[in-house]
Amino acid sequence: MSLDFLTPVDDTVLGVATLLPNQVLGKSIQVYTEKLGFPDLERVKIAIIGVQESRNSYYPVMEYDMDAFRREFYQLYPGNWDVSVADLGNLPSGETTEDTYHALSEIAKHLRQVGIIPVILGGSQDLTVALYRSFEQSNHWVNIVSVDNRFDFSQEEELISGRSYMSEIIMQNPGRLYNFTNLGYQSYLIAQEELDLMDKLFFEAYRLGYVLDYPQKTEPIFREADIASFDMKVLSGLADGTFPQGMPNGIDSRTICALSRYAGISDRISVLGCFDLVNSTIFHKLLAQIIWYFVEGVDNCFDEYPIATSQGFMRYAVQMSDRELVFFKSNKSQRWWMEMLTENYLDNKSKRSPLLSCTHQDYLDACNDVLPDRWWKASKRS
Repeated sequence: MSLDFLTPVDDTVLGVATLLPNQVLGKSIQVYTEKLGFPDLERVKIAIIGVQESRNSYYPVMEYDMDAFRREFYQLYPGNWDVSVADLGNLPSGETTEDTYHALSEIAKHLRQVGIIPVILGGSQDLTVALYRSFEQSNHWVNIVSVDNRFDFSQEEELISGRSYMSEIIMQNPGRLYNFTNLGYQSYLIAQEELDLMDKLFFEAYRLGYVLDYPQKTEPIFREADIASFDMKVLSGLADGTFPQGMPNGIDSRTICALSRYAGISDRISVLGCFDLVNSTIFHKLLAQIIWYFVEGVDNCFDEYPIATSQGFMRYAVQMSDRELVFFKSNKSQRWWMEMLTENYLDNKSKRSPLLSCTHQDYLDACNDVLPDRWWKASKRS
């Protein structure tokens, strides 16, 4: 079985948790240790796995101290959660990077098939390739949302790396990628050829300033995500020395936690990855809180996917100068979707038009005869 690749958490790490109050996470989550054995996954919703693979990274990546993260995470108090969390230990690096990719892909696929969301921590962001490959046998298109200061395309390299892994995914044939969205890119780190490629493929990208100014507008983007991939080099911190490998400009700790919560709220999210981690006390604490907010989001998801607009939704038809757009607003979550009515987008199996998540502002724009950019790009991708 694919889970046999995993190695247990050191018993001493869980032993530290026994000294903490009874209410903390370390006392309530299931942990794979040599002493306790592998946990029963029947009711588990989220599974944490540490990975150290970074041999294909464009930048030097230090081996992350997963046990230090665990000590911080275990001492946090859970919310009033119904979600069950398990820590399944670590995936050792294989003899080759392809061995690691294969093992991680099989683990992610197995967990998703039994209704568990894998949370992959450590290594470099090229591990997103392995997470994407876990969908190869699925019968639906895959959406990737990457929180990163770069697009991670490569115009020349053939090697999969933290800078070129997206090229590997795009070039895969046959491919399952429907949409790739970047959150937090910084223009001075992006080649013009990469921007041109994003436009040509009708992918979506949102600059750092937009994400910082309007973090709440990223929720509809995560709502469409199957894979959420966080590159921690996106964090700011070089100026104050908090994250020595960070950038002078970047996403702050409060915003990154908000983004993680939005990823968890998504009813569609299938796997979360946090890569290029930093070995420092403050970062261990931050990562623990990022994962805490993700679990909080999963516990608070609205269970509205797939969308059934026959009940619990208000329908709004907007007549624009050249077309009619139909919007739906959920009575339960107050969230918005817009209907894709283009001929190519029609779902031939169900004979109905699928919905694309959007914001209330998209509806207001349509009322003012402004076609939402997300609708236009989605119609072109189809």
